[in-house]
Amino acid sequence: MNNQLDTVIKNITEVKERVAKAALLVGRDPKTIKIVAATKTVPAEIINFACENGISCIGENRVQELLEKYDKLNKEKIEIHFIGTLQTNKVKYIIDKVEMIHSVDSVKLAEEISKQAKKHGIVMKILIEVNIGAEESKSGVSPEDVIPLLEKIASFEGVSVQGLMAIPPAGKSIVEEERNETNIGNNSSKMHYNENKNKTFDYFQKIQQIVIDISAKKIDNITIKDLSLGMSGDFEEAIKAGSTMIRPGRILFGDRVTSTK
Repeated sequence: MNNQLDTVIKNITEVKERVAKAALLVGRDPKTIKIVAATKTVPAEIINFACENGISCIGENRVQELLEKYDKLNKEKIEIHFIGTLQTNKVKYIIDKVEMIHSVDSVKLAEEISKQAKKHGIVMKILIEVNIGAEESKSGVSPEDVIPLLEKIASFEGVSVQGLMAIPPAGKSIVEEERNETNIGNNSSKMHYNENKNKTFDYFQKIQQIVIDISAKKIDNITIKDLSLGMSGDFEEAIKAGSTMIRPGRILFGDRVTSTK
């Protein structure tokens, strides 16, 4: 087995250990947290290998890339989610290929997913993407518009809202800051690391408040079960804030994975 595959196994083990530690620190059962491995640019053979060694769910970001990989994936062992921005005209291509769509941010998109799902006789699980940092460069509905959106799509027969997804504003990752602290060995790095960590947690806590607000509204057919928060640099903070799904990619597969063939 080459070094690349050895590294993938090592990374999977380390991430699972960190997930378990983060969960136990806040009194949660690690089994209640699903690792959705983000597999953008990762070849199908690497994905299949990862799924033979501890990964059971993947998240694809791009429709065309998912379609190119789909027939090569060992679908008996892999649960596929779509986690990237999704255009309405691309829904029909993936509706029968994924178990959940994490990135619904409009009535129009939810309506199209419902329409295509009904054509296939299925009900698609969806998450509402929240633009928690009000960033113009990111998709997602604003926090104040989450409940109005839910009220409009609650009656759609082809979709089942399972929860919320969010990506906090970008910054240096916690892992990078921790490494800087070790290398530099000064207090300023430690302070910056904690500041970044706390800001990330604050954003995740805002999602929890939205969940509380949704529960108080008691919208018919809407029950928030899942929170898809946290990626390679912040998944431990996401777990602390109640996330049930994390989406690590780089920390599992590296910055860019190439085929072993």
